[in-house]
Amino acid sequence: MDIAERLGLAVWVKDLKAARSLGRMGNIHYISKRLNYVYLYVDGRKADQLIHRIERLPYVQRVERSQRTRISLDFSKTINS
Repeated sequence: MDIAERLGLAVWVKDLKAARSLGRMGNIHYISKRLNYVYLYVDGRKADQLIHRIERLPYVQRVERSQRTRISLDFSKTINS
């Protein structure tokens, strides 16, 4: 079984009702009514193409990639004796 790499995108929108149609491009994880953004997961291999398509939509203000891949997840604490 091959697990697909996924990428999180924060899509800032003007109209939340129209933003529901982003579900065709990926899995919607969260919709913020107060801050007007949609967080969705897309296939990592097709991410650049999808970002370009999403940015061209009339109700989209901007698209931001998730920074999770750049964050170090090593939380081990080194103790100096």
